[in-house]
Amino acid sequence: MCRNLRQKSGRSIRALDREAAPLERLAQHGVTAARDVRDAVTGAQVVFLSLPSGEIVDQVVNGPDGLAACAGAGQIIVDLGTSPVDLTRRWAADFAGRGITWVDAPVARTRAAAEAGQLSVMVGAAEDVFESVRPLIATFASDITLCGPVGCGQVVKILNNMVLFQTVLALSEARAIGRRAGVDPALLFDTLSKGSADSFALRNHGMKAIVPGEFPERAFPVTYALKDLGYALRLAEDTGVAAQAASLVKTWFDRAIDAGEGARYFPVISRLVDD
Repeated sequence: MCRNLRQKSGRSIRALDREAAPLERLAQHGVTAARDVRDAVTGAQVVFLSLPSGEIVDQVVNGPDGLAACAGAGQIIVDLGTSPVDLTRRWAADFAGRGITWVDAPVARTRAAAEAGQLSVMVGAAEDVFESVRPLIATFASDITLCGPVGCGQVVKILNNMVLFQTVLALSEARAIGRRAGVDPALLFDTLSKGSADSFALRNHGMKAIVPGEFPERAFPVTYALKDLGYALRLAEDTGVAAQAASLVKTWFDRAIDAGEGARYFPVISRLVDD
């Protein structure tokens, strides 16, 4: 995403990461490594955050010499990760009091889509702010949707992931039942893709992970999926909805972690379903 942003925007970019390797790769594309949060933020018009969880975003915001201490009036902060709705709106309110604009713009789709600049981004912002950041987001996304005011991007992304996780569980159950009933899983999923059960999850998570049994590490693992599902269940509780199907998915994520599979790509739950 940072590479696409640099190559397509023509902007000067400073990047900060806990690991040296990503920064070394980005240096080849003209991205400057920042020393710390203050160095990354000072003088920037727009600050993009791409972090694993809302809790980590909160640490970057409120930690020693964090964004709360470094950001200045007129800057726009864009959270590209999946964060809780209530925290998102709190950050936005806190920064607004200092003339700083917070935008939630969580990204969806696969790692390959990120590399190709074809992510889907769900944005929560005022319309004028959305239009100001849209050209930058377009450097790494092919579909950009204004979902409403601050927090609404997170609502849509959290529900997107909730539906995805439920679909992957359904595919896992279908594979197990079909295999035990004598149908080849590859044939099953290919045939489903030609009917009303077709979906993005079927073609990607089903055909590319569940059927071949490929669940690499560092590719949206169970622990990350459980985090996002937790946000969905928290939102369901806040809105008074009994999300029973989402709760069922949580039991399988918990089982996967207990089985030592927490670091693997989350469709690994299919192994447990067919165990």
